[in-house]
Amino acid sequence: MEITEYRAKMAELLNTRANYLEKEELPKLKEEFRVFHNSFYSVYSLLLKRKLIREDPYKGEAKVADIEIPDTSNFPETERADQMGLRLANFDNQLDFLVNFYQLSVDNLGLDKIKRILGLIRYIDWGHFAADASSTCNTNAAAELVNQAKTQADPLTMSILGESLSNLGKSTGAIMTLLKGVSDYDREAFKSELREKVISGFPSGETPQLATIKKKFAASSPGKPFYAELVDEVLREDYTKDGAAIRDKILKNFDTPAAKPKNSKPQVSFKSFLIEGLFAVGGISSTLSEILPKLDENGEILDNKRKNFWQKIKNVLSKMLNKEPETAIYDIEYVDITKGVQVKEKLNVTTFRAELDRKAKILFNVSTKGMAVSKLEGMEETQLLGLLEKNIRDIQTMHKLLGALDEYFKAAADKEDRGKIKGIKPELATMKNALVKANQKRYEYNAQKEEEEQFKKLGITS
Repeated sequence: MEITEYRAKMAELLNTRANYLEKEELPKLKEEFRVFHNSFYSVYSLLLKRKLIREDPYKGEAKVADIEIPDTSNFPETERADQMGLRLANFDNQLDFLVNFYQLSVDNLGLDKIKRILGLIRYIDWGHFAADASSTCNTNAAAELVNQAKTQADPLTMSILGESLSNLGKSTGAIMTLLKGVSDYDREAFKSELREKVISGFPSGETPQLATIKKKFAASSPGKPFYAELVDEVLREDYTKDGAAIRDKILKNFDTPAAKPKNSKPQVSFKSFLIEGLFAVGGISSTLSEILPKLDENGEILDNKRKNFWQKIKNVLSKMLNKEPETAIYDIEYVDITKGVQVKEKLNVTTFRAELDRKAKILFNVSTKGMAVSKLEGMEETQLLGLLEKNIRDIQTMHKLLGALDEYFKAAADKEDRGKIKGIKPELATMKNALVKANQKRYEYNAQKEEEEQFKKLGITS
């Protein structure tokens, strides 16, 4: 095939391949990213819960603007808990950005971006997850931490951990395969642009030099990355005696699979948005479990200060006789964001604590994907929406009251006891981030349903 004909044919194939990637492959890639992130978060949460890594107090405040690979440098064994706590927190933030905020499209996935995503996915080698000399520093440390987490773990924890690690390995392979398809497209797209904007400007029969090509490319496409190895491929394909055979082989391998015929339009379901929203609020389970002991300790500090000698004796006797503890009532204040006014409330902390504990247990069942996903997928959309909205309302109320309690403890404690009060700002930030995610999924669901209804009104059904 002649070069002119080859260029026209390749332009046609690139257009077809771009449409195929957008409709068929990128949705699969998005789902694999989500599975990968959910599986990693299960492992990360367990390491935090078992206190094998230090929690990054600034994790919720980190602003991710682009995909960046976290630190890969070596560190001393004595710093493992601190270093891995920071690195895994950063890694989780990067995955969260990739899944929930990054615009996944053909135009936004260039070769440089694909390289960074691959580096992120392979930050820890889940396919060869072992603590040995051949592993990277991060893989080695993560494997050792997971081995420690398995010690005396209950069967449910072992099952969740095993499933998560298995999913991480499988998703890594699937993501690499899907990104390979996008990378192949980007390579040929770069070569096609190079031919159109640069090579076509050289006299016929003259083989251009790399330095000249680079200079003209920079002028025609300012700011775009330049790939010398792809320029070499173009020169071999267009200016050597084997070029025709190479071009024919490329066209044959670049053919896009035909879309499978659809006999009927399947029922559109938007359950995935709602289920993802429920997984987001489900992740708050571990956060509530971390908050509860802090509330208990803070309450005990205040109660010990306020009770006189005889009251303390009475409480000891009550415990010995297995009587119910006295109800604790705190006067808290918070801002009603709907009205913009300060609200004072007498909070029954005993009842509130019981509600937090119950909610943590309920959300734990939702947070475990392997256990909950089949049940959630079996529910109607209206049921899922109602469940998501109720949980969002509950968590919003709890977040508001917990924030007020946090301020109350700090203000009510005596000066000498304030250093003993345990703050919950990081946990509140984590809850807020989860609520933002859950609400985002709810908004996406409602937007899709509204669009569907508009199409129906217009008589558009396909």
